[in-house]
Amino acid sequence: MSDAQALVDAHHHVWDLDVRPQPWLDEPGHEPIRRTFRSHDLRSAATLPIAGRRLTSTVVVQCITSVPETRDLLALADSDPLIGAVVGWADLTSPAIGDVLDDLRTGPAGRYLRAVRHVVQGESDPHWLQRPDVARGLRAVGERGLGYDVLVRSHQLPQAIRLAERLPELPLVLDHAGKPPIARRELTDWAHQLRMLARHPQVRCKVSGLITEADHENWTVDDIRPVWDVLLSAFGPDRLMFGSDWPVCLLAGEWNRWASTVEELLAGCSATEIHAVLAGTATAFYRLTPAPTKEGTPCS
Repeated sequence: MSDAQALVDAHHHVWDLDVRPQPWLDEPGHEPIRRTFRSHDLRSAATLPIAGRRLTSTVVVQCITSVPETRDLLALADSDPLIGAVVGWADLTSPAIGDVLDDLRTGPAGRYLRAVRHVVQGESDPHWLQRPDVARGLRAVGERGLGYDVLVRSHQLPQAIRLAERLPELPLVLDHAGKPPIARRELTDWAHQLRMLARHPQVRCKVSGLITEADHENWTVDDIRPVWDVLLSAFGPDRLMFGSDWPVCLLAGEWNRWASTVEELLAGCSATEIHAVLAGTATAFYRLTPAPTKEGTPCS
């Protein structure tokens, strides 16, 4: 399949509850996904094309603060041709962070490690990303040619902005667009902070996790469109990447429903820009395969 037909899901998860507990699934509201999900389940779920493209590659992302989980994800990427990259976890606060990352990268299937992530949304410290030990850990990440996935809620976006200011050399991608409060229809502050973050050229953004921030039962594409409009104007298509956040998305909708929503949102874009959102940006950030440059008309 040519790059022009590629579709990259830049954000999904897998977990096997018989192998490793996921304590966050015990929180109320997570009952529908409180079971094992494997990559073959994603294949079965992701059947709808977007702009004529069917799923060709994915990026699997850590769930818990566990280096063993990261090793398992690397092994999975080595055995499953669908998975092109891993976003893993290592303790950024540890003095040994460099050694841990080196061990992961040189170990079995370590070539698939392309970024790390920490669940900052769960940290109570409003300056967690500015802690000196965390900053040291993030520098170790960048020195090894890895990116950093930023997982924050909308009220934590100032932390991400300060991070981008302090470490301009570190490639960053904002997960789930910073979790805009779609259900509350209170996007003004989020949009302001999002645009400030987008001023930093090393930052990319995932168009993912949006339906779980909307009304799970009653959301429509019209609820998502105002967020999309802000993302498109702030980042441009060359800095946006499609992600499903499967299977977490199942709390609000199937993979295919999100795919059809994204296709609607892309209706005003050129073929070049559609390629960027659906494959090119993720391919370049996570170094999946060469991404061609094409000509086209800007999004309307």
